[in-house]
Amino acid sequence: MSFPSSRPRRWRRTPALRRAVAETRIDPAGLVLPVFVRAGLVGARPIASMPGVSQHGAASVAALAKQAVSLGVGGMMLFGIPETKDAAGSAGWAPDGPVPTALAAIRDAVGDELVLWADVCQCEYTDHGHCGPLDDAGRVRNDAALESYVLDALAYARAGADLVAPSGMMDGQVAAIRGGLDDAGHTDVGIVAYAAKYASAFYGPFRDAAESAMVSGDRAGHQMDPANRREARRELRLDVEEGADALMVKPALAYLDVVAEARSAHDLPVAAYHVSGEYAMIAAAAERGWLDGEAAMREAVLSIRRAGADLVLTYAALDLAAARS
Repeated sequence: MSFPSSRPRRWRRTPALRRAVAETRIDPAGLVLPVFVRAGLVGARPIASMPGVSQHGAASVAALAKQAVSLGVGGMMLFGIPETKDAAGSAGWAPDGPVPTALAAIRDAVGDELVLWADVCQCEYTDHGHCGPLDDAGRVRNDAALESYVLDALAYARAGADLVAPSGMMDGQVAAIRGGLDDAGHTDVGIVAYAAKYASAFYGPFRDAAESAMVSGDRAGHQMDPANRREARRELRLDVEEGADALMVKPALAYLDVVAEARSAHDLPVAAYHVSGEYAMIAAAAERGWLDGEAAMREAVLSIRRAGADLVLTYAALDLAAARS
């Protein structure tokens, strides 16, 4: 009996052989840890719907940043939770708000060792939970939201953010923020556009963590329909034309085809957000002994990288990086 001279299984025989020819790897430098910073909080407060994840105050977020640096994690994305909210979300651009305060604390703790991202949206700051001021019909006023986003981005740039990431999916948000930053002299601050952000069912735990539940309505009027892929091509292209420095797809696991589309069509860095529900369903199943949580989390993030993401935002960033060390 004759056999083929080349047998793929020869490369699968041992862990060392498999590592040697692995086509996709998780580099901690390409991981970004999303972090919730709460005004007035001392220490860390666990989030029930996201096992292993907490809200942080300024001191504990600085300690978390040191841990991230020690593990080689590349960046942190900050989301703020203010003490008070109003209809415009004005706490988002307060110079002593949770995100500027956390940015300053992290810079003092680790200098330039981490890339610091700041999410730009109003949903955590408005008393109605939507992504900007509302009109009489309860719809987000696009251009008024843009004005808010520019103010947010300027506050975060002044506090030391390397990157601002507008997530509201308002038309023209990248161009407005780029113009505002440039006019104020913050030409070195980059913009990571949430270019293809879907109206997903996987955001539930995030709304607990960021305390951004809506009083009424939903976000389907400005976030993308999960049924649409061709629309994502147009959204990605528009954000490139408006001056984005990187493109993000959110969520990641349910939209790997869109991640691959972004990678094949554009030369900018592509980020993908392994969102709260995608993380929590693995963490919760692991707590119940239904699967190997560490292996499943690694497989999930590998799939995002394999689809073409250069950067992966994941709540498992520290655990994944620790497993590599």
